[in-house]
Amino acid sequence: MFGRAQQMMMEQGLDFATMPPLPAAPAFDPSAALRAGTEFWADTMNLWQRFLDPATAKPFEETPEQARDKRFKAPQWREQPVFDFIRQSYLTLSSHLLKGVEQIDGLTPKQKEQLRFATQGFIDAMSPSNFPATNPLVVERTIETKGENLLKGLAHMLADMSKGQMTQTAEGVYELGENIATTPGRVVKRTPLYELIQYSPTTETVFETPLVIFPPWINRFYILDLTPEKSFIRWAVEQGLTVFVVSWKSADASMADIVWDDYVERGQVDAIDTVRDLLGVESVHAIGYCVAGTTLAATLAVLAARGEAAKVKSATFFTAQVDFSEAGDLNVFVDDEQLALIQSLSSDGFLDGRYMAATFNLLRGRDLIWNYVTSNYLLGEDYTPFDLLHWNSDVTNLPAKWHASYLSDLYRDNLLVQPGALTIGGTPVDLTQVKTPAYVQAGREDHIAPARSVWKLTGHLAGPVRFVLAGSGHIAGVVNPPSLGKYQHWINDGAPADLDDFVAGATEVKGSWWPDWIAWIERNDAARVPAKKARIPTENAELGAAPGRYVRTR
Repeated sequence: MFGRAQQMMMEQGLDFATMPPLPAAPAFDPSAALRAGTEFWADTMNLWQRFLDPATAKPFEETPEQARDKRFKAPQWREQPVFDFIRQSYLTLSSHLLKGVEQIDGLTPKQKEQLRFATQGFIDAMSPSNFPATNPLVVERTIETKGENLLKGLAHMLADMSKGQMTQTAEGVYELGENIATTPGRVVKRTPLYELIQYSPTTETVFETPLVIFPPWINRFYILDLTPEKSFIRWAVEQGLTVFVVSWKSADASMADIVWDDYVERGQVDAIDTVRDLLGVESVHAIGYCVAGTTLAATLAVLAARGEAAKVKSATFFTAQVDFSEAGDLNVFVDDEQLALIQSLSSDGFLDGRYMAATFNLLRGRDLIWNYVTSNYLLGEDYTPFDLLHWNSDVTNLPAKWHASYLSDLYRDNLLVQPGALTIGGTPVDLTQVKTPAYVQAGREDHIAPARSVWKLTGHLAGPVRFVLAGSGHIAGVVNPPSLGKYQHWINDGAPADLDDFVAGATEVKGSWWPDWIAWIERNDAARVPAKKARIPTENAELGAAPGRYVRTR
């Protein structure tokens, strides 16, 4: 088995015999360990007593989070004394490492946040579930298969190394236009920056005001058009909306000079005007998801400053931030050193999307990295088909100039909420001038755009705002069709002062928040027109059918 493993690694150019030796481990300093604190040693003594004399020892007290830890859900972790000891040792040490971070003095809040994130990442990486000799399931599988699981896992790992990206789902299962992104429609416009897709109506009448959706250009648009039963776009069409979606072009060398102004002027404003002209309407409903929601807020401010606010009748924000003072774990990647590193990774004017994908995976490393190390590298399991993870792996490149300025201007300097600090096409951006009715959706467990950060949007807009807190996170909190009956959402029709006040007085509603949103749309504008003429997308052989060309470009 070991000979086969060595041959597989050498075929990938990994010859450990020619690699430089690893640096020597630092000498162990007993005095440093003694200074770790009496509480740690008391817990350690209890740990050993439980192992040597479990009948008289104080039981191990798990926190609720530890009890829910999926890494140790298999009964072997508790029923087999050695592995139970390993599990308890790891959880005890992990708890004290995190406590130690909180007790360190002399750090700025940003430094402590970075240290906390790094410590948690180290703890997750060192979990005994990630190593073959300390994971009882891997030990059993290795004995059962005579090591074939490790060879199969090694093949998985080498394949991932060759493509520079971790595999999270079975490949070759999903095909655009075949079993994902299948909502019928046509591309009605193509620019160097985006394609505009119009979807075919399925109702006899449609809302007079159409809907244009701006997904984030850091991902593919079909997160909102996955399998038919999960598709927000298909559902919105079924509710009687004339739906348009922007499919952004993945960056290449031709987009080296693209900046935020382009995504506002040549992207969102241009798409809004195109839809207005195509259908002969005065205004549109607009949705902005994540970074496109941040940009939509700036677009609304620009339109307001130019006296063109009426072009957008309502604005919906999916997990979008404008005030980045509490932007969550992504902030740990934004300081001068990190920005310089990101700049060094960019080439030909764009950043390879795999770097961004790795960053987002790190935010939930336990679920999006180490889970696959255990299941696919150590246990040698086959990959499971999952449409959402297929989308998550379908990376897009980013314009380097835009990416650098976005991180520095918004995440680092928080300029968007300072009236006039930013300009778009020479127009100062002032969010307090935006009076467009807004629907703001946040995810309770969102790691990318934390609910507390999304809430801040409600305090910067001058118009009426409806805030809804959805169960789950950045993706599942948004992509939650009513038919699945999953999760819940919270509404509060009072006038809460902050998110805590909102939660305290909120009513929990089972299931998807989508019906609440379409009811809000109808309250804003219930007028309907026949679903004919311009409401049916025109066929154009050059532009083609949905999901278009740009979504397929790698």
